[in-house]
Amino acid sequence: MPAPSLARWLPALALIVLSCTWGYTWVLLKQGLAYASPFALAAQRCVGGALALVLAVKLTGRSLRLVAPGPTLAIGLVQVTGFVAFQTWALVEGGPGKTAVLIFTMPIWTLLLAWPILGERVRGKQWIAAGSTLAGLLLIIAPWNMHASLFSKFLGLSAALCWAVGTILIKRLRSRQPVDLLVLTTWQMIVGSVPLVVLAALVPERATDWSSDYIAIISFLSMASVALCWWLWIWILDRVPAWEASLSVLGTPVVAILSSRLTLGEDFKTSEIAGILLIGGGLALLSLFGWMASRRSGAPVQRRLPPL
Repeated sequence: MPAPSLARWLPALALIVLSCTWGYTWVLLKQGLAYASPFALAAQRCVGGALALVLAVKLTGRSLRLVAPGPTLAIGLVQVTGFVAFQTWALVEGGPGKTAVLIFTMPIWTLLLAWPILGERVRGKQWIAAGSTLAGLLLIIAPWNMHASLFSKFLGLSAALCWAVGTILIKRLRSRQPVDLLVLTTWQMIVGSVPLVVLAALVPERATDWSSDYIAIISFLSMASVALCWWLWIWILDRVPAWEASLSVLGTPVVAILSSRLTLGEDFKTSEIAGILLIGGGLALLSLFGWMASRRSGAPVQRRLPPL
């Protein structure tokens, strides 16, 4: 069992790993599309992630028994099938630029849904952090200067809404009955991968080039970006409010822009730099407010659930 001081910071550390890994995933997705068609890449990374999660369940001695079939089916179809399909389609229609970053309007939809469904309200000084992060995201997306089609914007927003709905469904499931987080993540990925495989088979696309470079890319996407990060996301949701986790993951588009610029040599825009600073400031405020609250209570944050 982690020490109380370590347990307090585990969600923050998990979010850093999550944001860095998911942020760099955008670069790898761009590179992977040179070897595989979009929907084939989507299906392959999700199937690979499902296999990695099944292996992790077996190695840890857990049972793969499905505890909540109905909610798990809904979570898998929304958060894996819907999210990944709309994300991939948005990349095809509008390219991997600002249209894809529309996916990170997810915190807005989560904020709107978490209040009436979960009773999670943003209070007092937390609005400062929320406003800063969302304003930064708005500057990065720059909806007033987007040249992508209206359809690609719709696809990006649809992916964001799927992610938000999946987040709410996970929180509601965990509040009603105990479910092993690793097993839930595994079944979510298994259920969500099946329609993606069917979609990849039905859509006429070019054959995958299984070169050593592509095998390395798909291995990282499957094991780190899909298996590890989706498990981390559900673990984080189990320990902090949905709206707070959703705002915190806004570090992902910042990492995506930075890694894309460094890897592909693209230039920064003033609005993007301002957006990065606003998001960073908002995330710092969230951490500060959480630390202050834990100091006042004299107990680790969200200690109601057992640590890993």
